[in-house]
Amino acid sequence: MARTVTKADEELHRYVVGRLLGLRVNRYSWWVHWRELADYFLPRRYKWLITPNQMARGAPINQHILTSAGCLFALRLASGLVSGKSSPTQPWFRLKVGRIDSTQTSPLSLWLAECERLLYLIFAESGFYNAIAVFYYDLVIFGTANILCYEDFKTVCHWINPCLGEYYVDIDGKLRPKVFYREFTMTVDACVKEFGYDNCSAPIQDLSGANRTRELIVAHAIEPNDDGNAPRFGFSKRFAFRECYWEWGGSTSPQGGANAPPGFLRRRGYFENPAITGRWDLVSNDPYGRSPGMDGLPNQKQLMLETRRKAQAIDKMVNPPLVADVQLKNQPANLTPGGITYVAGFQAAGKPGFASVYETKFPVQEITADIAEVKAELSQIFFNDILRVASQYETRSNVTAVEWDLRKSESLVMLGPVLERIDNEVLKPIIERVFAIANRAGILPPAPAEVQGAQMNIDFISMLTQAQQATQAASIERVLGLAGNIAGVDPSVMDNINVDYSFDKYSSLLNNDPRMIRSPDELAQIRQQRAQQQQQAQQAAIAQQLSQGAKNLAQAPLGQGSALDAMVGQR
Repeated sequence: MARTVTKADEELHRYVVGRLLGLRVNRYSWWVHWRELADYFLPRRYKWLITPNQMARGAPINQHILTSAGCLFALRLASGLVSGKSSPTQPWFRLKVGRIDSTQTSPLSLWLAECERLLYLIFAESGFYNAIAVFYYDLVIFGTANILCYEDFKTVCHWINPCLGEYYVDIDGKLRPKVFYREFTMTVDACVKEFGYDNCSAPIQDLSGANRTRELIVAHAIEPNDDGNAPRFGFSKRFAFRECYWEWGGSTSPQGGANAPPGFLRRRGYFENPAITGRWDLVSNDPYGRSPGMDGLPNQKQLMLETRRKAQAIDKMVNPPLVADVQLKNQPANLTPGGITYVAGFQAAGKPGFASVYETKFPVQEITADIAEVKAELSQIFFNDILRVASQYETRSNVTAVEWDLRKSESLVMLGPVLERIDNEVLKPIIERVFAIANRAGILPPAPAEVQGAQMNIDFISMLTQAQQATQAASIERVLGLAGNIAGVDPSVMDNINVDYSFDKYSSLLNNDPRMIRSPDELAQIRQQRAQQQQQAQQAAIAQQLSQGAKNLAQAPLGQGSALDAMVGQR
C-alpha cells in the first residue's frame, strides 16, 4: 500500500533540496582540489560526478600515478593511526564513572569491564576495524573523512564509508561537523529491498519487476533535530538527529506522476548522530579539513614528472632514435642485438652506418638522486620518519619492551593535535553510538545503582600511556622486592607497605581483569572468616591443653589419692 504524502513531507522536501544545493555551491573549491589529490594519491576513493549506470567504472583510473611511493607513504601513516589509536589487537579505550574505571576492584568496575569486553567484541565482529582503516586513509589524503554507523540485527552495528565527492558537510554553532548530506547511486533492486516497495516511487516500482540492475541517484540527509523545525517536518522532538532518504532528480512520491507531491524513501530519528565526520587540520570555521596529502601534492607531482623523465632518458639511451646516411635509405638494416648491417664505404668514412641522434649523456644518476630527495621529503610530510621505529634498532638487540613502546609512543606524540581531534570528533562519538545501540538492544548487563545519574567518561589508552603505566608497575615491583629482602632481616619493614593497595595498583597499571583482585568487601569477609577459624583453633588448642593437664593431674599419685583429688579437696 502506498504511503500518503503529507504537508510535512512537502516542506521537508523543499528544505533538504535547497540545503543540498547550497552545500554543493560551498563545496565546489574543495571538490576540485579533492579531484587533484585523488588523481595523484587515491583515485579509487573519490567520486567526481555522481552518475548512475556508468558502464566504464571499472576502467583504469590511476593514469597520473607512475610510481606508488607517495601512496605507500600515505598508507603507512594511515596504518600507524590504526595501530596507535584503534588497534584491533590491544585495548584502546576504557570506560570510567567518576574516578572508578574497569581496572579496579568493585561491582561498578566489574560492570565497566564487562561493558568494555562486549564493546570490543562488537567492534571486532561488525567490521569496524576495516571501516576505520579506510576512514584513516581518506583522512590522510583528503583531510576529511566520514563513517556511518547504523544498527544491525546480526552484527549490532553496520559501517559504511562514503567516498569523497559523494557527501557534503556543514558545522553547527560550535563549529562541530554535525550536518551530513549525500548523493549516491543504488540499483532498483537494492532500493526496493532497503526502503520497501511501498515507499518507492512509481517509476522504481515499475522497474523493480524487470530491470532490477538499473541505477538511480538517492539523496540522503542527516542533521540535528534541534532547530525548531521538528514538528513542521513531522519528527519527534525526543530525537537529537533526523534523517531522510529521497530519490534525487525525479518524483519520489509513491503515487508518481509529473505533478505528484514529493515523498521520501525513509524518514527516521536518532538519539545519536549516525554520521561521524573527522578532519585532520582546521582553518577558522571551515567545515572541511586540510591534510598531509595537500602538503605533499607538489612533491607527488614532482615525483611523477621526474619518474617520467628518468624513464624517457633510459629509454632513449637503451633504444635511441638513429641517424643514417641517405644512401642507406630503403636498404636492409638489422638493428636487433648481434645483427649485422653492411654499409658501403664504412672503413673509408671511419664512421658506422647508423648513429644515435643524441650525442650527450642523459643525467640519469642526477635525476635518480633528486627523486630520492623528493621521496625523503614526501616521507617526512606523511610522518613516516617518526612512525618507522624499528629502523632505529637495526644494530641493537637488547631493546626492552618498555623502551620499544616508549619509542613508538613518541611518534604519536608528534601528531598530538591531530590525535586529540580524532579522539573528540571520531572515536568518542563512535564509542558512545555503539554503547547506546548495544544498551537499547539489551546486550549490555544491567547497570549497578551507582551508575544511575552518573556521567560516564571515556579514557583513550595510547601507547605512551601504556609505557608509562608499565614503568610505574616496574617501580612498585622493585619496592616490594626490596621490602621482601629486608623482611628476612627485619620483619618490621613490612609495616611500611600497604600490601592490599600495592597489589590493586599493580594489577590496575597492567590493565588486568579486575576479577583477578578481590573487592575490599570480599577480602574483609575472607579475612574475618580466617580470623574466626584461627580463634576457634586457638580455643580448641587451649581446651586440649587444659584437658591434657587435668588428665596428668588425675594420674599423678599423691599419698592415698591423686594430685587432682587434692586440688578439688575431695580428700
